[in-house]
Amino acid sequence: MGLARSCKRPARGTTARTRKAFAERSDELFTAESADRHTLYQLALQDPESAVRFLSLVYEKKRGSLPLHFREDFCGTALYAAWWVRQSHEHTAEGFDICPHTLAWGKKHNFDPLGAEAERALLHLEDARAPSRRPPQVRTAQNFSYQVFKERGQMGDYLRGVHEDLAPGGVFIMDVYGGIESTMPLFEEREVEAGFTYIWEQERYDPASADSRNHIHFRFADGTSLERAFTYEWRKYGMPELIDLLREAGFEDIEQYWEKEEKNPETGNRVFSRSREGRNWRAWVSYVAAFK
Repeated sequence: MGLARSCKRPARGTTARTRKAFAERSDELFTAESADRHTLYQLALQDPESAVRFLSLVYEKKRGSLPLHFREDFCGTALYAAWWVRQSHEHTAEGFDICPHTLAWGKKHNFDPLGAEAERALLHLEDARAPSRRPPQVRTAQNFSYQVFKERGQMGDYLRGVHEDLAPGGVFIMDVYGGIESTMPLFEEREVEAGFTYIWEQERYDPASADSRNHIHFRFADGTSLERAFTYEWRKYGMPELIDLLREAGFEDIEQYWEKEEKNPETGNRVFSRSREGRNWRAWVSYVAAFK
């Protein structure tokens, strides 16, 4: 099975349709003085259109029915939740995050423009380990956000809570970043079509603990830049380790999704296929789906 999904190293870019939607709602000039870091993040790293399609298809292919209730953990601006409820009047969503400013930004920029559709989504200023108000059929932790749980016990507790929280037959989907370059100092630039440069910096990785520190910077056409717009202190979890933790949490049916051909060395082929074998590129992004 091949499922289309946008992929960047280590994150994604937006589709033309998504960029157009952002542009219609944004008056950013993209300078260090005027640009909003959340707008930049969404344009450079998130593709809600293909993400929502991928998440829904993983469930549909397995269960033969359309998932309606969705939960986004570590949701930030809850962009995926906003796109989820756009699908139909039956689609509902929940988002969980502990940053009030980011959630407020997401409500204003991603949900308020939806009008009445936004009423089908609930944003919770709560820890991702908090229970859902309604058991989700699809639950996700994207952009490697779960790696804030640096202690194995913390990760185990989180995943056990996910398993208990899911609706019967539900699926939990995580993205995973790996490859030799994921543990090396790195300063990678990528031009974003909207008119700025995205920079991913891997400052530090400690092989003794798997602790890492990474930053996102933005550079603009006028020569200004927004340094350390986002900083991440993570423990880097590998695919086998995550699968072991998922099994310990109660998941028995676990699938992996890998890119099979590297048609483009920067983006891959953007199609992920279910497979138990990965390809050891210098850097890769894959997905693990755990079914209840």
